[in-house]
Amino acid sequence: MANKLRVTLIRSGIGRPATQRRTLRGLGLTRMHRTVTLEDTAEIRGMIRKVSHLVRVQPVKGE
Repeated sequence: MANKLRVTLIRSGIGRPATQRRTLRGLGLTRMHRTVTLEDTAEIRGMIRKVSHLVRVQPVKGE
C-alpha cells in the first residue's frame, strides 16, 4: 500500500512567479480550496516544498 497525501490550495497563485503557478497546475490545484490526493513520492514532495506557503498537506490514512 502506497502512502498518499491530501493537498489543499489555501492561498491563491495570483501574483506569484510563473514557476510557482506552473507547479500548482502540475499538482492539479486549479482553484481555491480544491483538494487533490497524490502519491507520496520524492517528486511530489519537491513540488509541495516549492509552494508550501500556498498549500496545506495532510497524510491520508486507510487508503
